Amino acid sequence: MWYSPAFDPEFVERPPKQAHFLIVTHRRAGQYHENRNQVGGPMDMKDTLGVLLAGGAGERLFPLTRDRAKPAVPFGGHYRIIDITLSNCINSGLRRVYVLTQYKALSLNRHIREGWTGIVAQELGEFFELLTPMQRTGANWYMGTADAVYQNIYSIGSEQPEHVIILSADHIYKMDYSRMLDHHKETNADVTLATQPIAPDEVSRFGVVEVGPTGEVRGFQEKPASTSFRSPFNPDAVDASMGIYIFNTEVLLKALIADADDPDSKHDFGHNILPAMLGQRKMIAYSFVDENKKQALYWRDVGTLDAYYEANMDLCSVSPIFNLYDKSWPIRTRVRQYPPAKFVFGEPGRSGMAVNSIITAGAIISGSSVSNCVLSQDVRVNSYSEVDSSIIFSHVSIGRHCRVRRAIIDRDVHIPEGTVIGYDPVEDKRRYFVTPSGLTIVTRDASLFENPVDPAFADQY
Repeated sequence: MWYSPAFDPEFVERPPKQAHFLIVTHRRAGQYHENRNQVGGPMDMKDTLGVLLAGGAGERLFPLTRDRAKPAVPFGGHYRIIDITLSNCINSGLRRVYVLTQYKALSLNRHIREGWTGIVAQELGEFFELLTPMQRTGANWYMGTADAVYQNIYSIGSEQPEHVIILSADHIYKMDYSRMLDHHKETNADVTLATQPIAPDEVSRFGVVEVGPTGEVRGFQEKPASTSFRSPFNPDAVDASMGIYIFNTEVLLKALIADADDPDSKHDFGHNILPAMLGQRKMIAYSFVDENKKQALYWRDVGTLDAYYEANMDLCSVSPIFNLYDKSWPIRTRVRQYPPAKFVFGEPGRSGMAVNSIITAGAIISGSSVSNCVLSQDVRVNSYSEVDSSIIFSHVSIGRHCRVRRAIIDRDVHIPEGTVIGYDPVEDKRRYFVTPSGLTIVTRDASLFENPVDPAFADQY
């Protein structure tokens, strides 16, 4: 078994010679501080390593996660959910990021490799690096958010960062992490939690924080049924954790080691790591500063089908709450080479048109009507069809004379001519997956293969 001082139970009292990676951390951090003061800008987070948790199974987004990881689910036409957080990293100057993947990660791994690894300067030590469970610390897959980071403790130590920022890959928001890091340093915190105000009746969905008048964290409850906590800045609100944490590296590693040795732990940051630090470490709350530049704070957990649908539908509105068009905060993605979108035919009853919709490259609206929809790449909607309030993934063909309403059509689906979806709940439930709110999800038949293959090849298996 690989040995590190990180696994020595007496490491805190007597760091042995092999503990040099933590000692060098502080030495190198001083160099980073000097460089940052001289240069500024992207150097601001050079002493920080990002750890992006992208391994969740996404059960609540099933069947969209039947064949893909949750962070790989399309969003807003040609993005993936993970692109939002990765864009936040780039825009914040955070350019060393481990992406921890696990379940059904083929398309996610390809997306990161082909769309993100080439936009940072690898010769300068920058990277977006995929890490799968390597079983350095045992034979288990990731058993919780804290265990996922713990299993990669060797990789973290190898980079010798002064700070580690823990991020989630399945939320929609805009945030400058360098602001949070500055707050962490200014307050001399050991750990800083990003928080946002929520209504008291929403606490069962969040980890909630008791914050003192000077920002210190006094209490933490993970998804309680109710709480007496109230924000010192708004007595009608509760401060909720956003799942974004900045740790001093040495503090984080010691906490992960102690948690790994606890057989009763769930190995989760919200349930175990943070509560165990209360009163032991200086824990500070950081109020979310929204780079979305709207009156209301925008942070969405798109972990359910209905929440995911509503977040996409917002993008189609005249003035969407989440702004994809802000040039000062660009959202990046892997861009595939497709021809421009095309709208053809202008005859009575057969006009290719789209209103209040996002239409991406390669789409052809051929003598059909599309309204309040998000269409991904390479979608074709054929003549005399009507598609309303729906999300259409890539490589979908909708035949003639179809009517589709309040549906999500997964990739590589062919909708036969004359099909009606979203108008007859009884028929929809017989043929498709329907949420309690009446949202219809259409997927292709289960397959051994991620993409459609030649029938002659498939018949061999």
